[in-house]
Amino acid sequence: MSQDQYNVLITSYLESEYVHRIRQVDPRLNVIYEPTLLAAPRYAADHYGVPNRSPEQEAHWRQLLAEADILFDFDPSHRQDLPELAPNVRWVQSTSAGIGQFIKRMNYDKRMPNTVFSTASGVHAKLLAEFCIMSMLMFNKGLLRMLRDQERKHWERYAGTDLEGRTLAIIGLGKIGNQVACYASALGMRVIGTDAEQVVCPVAQVYPLNELHAMLKQAEYLVICVPHTPQTEKMIGARELALLPPGAMFINIGRGQVVDEPALIEALRSGHLGFAALDVFAEEPLPPSSPLWEMSNVLVSPHSASTSDRENSRLTDLFCENLRRYLAGEPLRNVLDVEKMY
Repeated sequence: MSQDQYNVLITSYLESEYVHRIRQVDPRLNVIYEPTLLAAPRYAADHYGVPNRSPEQEAHWRQLLAEADILFDFDPSHRQDLPELAPNVRWVQSTSAGIGQFIKRMNYDKRMPNTVFSTASGVHAKLLAEFCIMSMLMFNKGLLRMLRDQERKHWERYAGTDLEGRTLAIIGLGKIGNQVACYASALGMRVIGTDAEQVVCPVAQVYPLNELHAMLKQAEYLVICVPHTPQTEKMIGARELALLPPGAMFINIGRGQVVDEPALIEALRSGHLGFAALDVFAEEPLPPSSPLWEMSNVLVSPHSASTSDRENSRLTDLFCENLRRYLAGEPLRNVLDVEKMY
């Protein structure tokens, strides 16, 4: 390929209509998509399946990697040896927002020093915010109780509660946290938060991280939105959970490693926490031995709060915009800071 042309290799499943949109961005792009060499999606917007290729197919795939300049997604079939198999790649567009730990774990920042990594930050913000609102409403309205009573055909009236005027604390006012704040404010909640990149939605007060404990004392509902970094690892432990008002609700859509999971389990068992809606865990998949599976005041989501049957359309929008920026020599959206890990 000449310097004015670029091989763009799509390494995980994408619907043909979206591949077509990518090809229409610019004639300088040679967009390569061979779905027979990729894993079939197990669900809409699945980007993690590992294909079963014949030796001939594998040889062909390695040749495509060797010739690639740009990757759409990290190749799930060659995580360990991607730097060696794709030495010419100068940019990888991820389909996930939280890739910082992955990049460090694979040592890509050192093994691919000339490669830019961009995240899918923002693509999943509304989806995750909807999960938070759903979880708060189901807690307030007693949805799990309703389902249990319905299953046993038991009629017993009770009183739930409402969200208006309740205090929601958000740790991590980035794109996701701001979206949660917007939705919660629309329902009349008082929103406070910390670790703000830029506040664009109604927030009553923003606390610096060194005043986290003062914020937690007010949090009738707590949402964790921060990524897993050395600074955030187990930032919520027994002491922090004890500061929450009795009966508080806990939601984690960030990363499981941000929370001391045994301390969280104990707070739920004791009743100090009224409910937890968890999309992420210290170990994934969540082991069958985890007590979280059987706790009546816990909602277990298999890291699926952010997935949608329309996700690939939004990912394609982001990738096409970044392709135009890349070709124009402009800064890409969502470039990963490998030191900050987000």
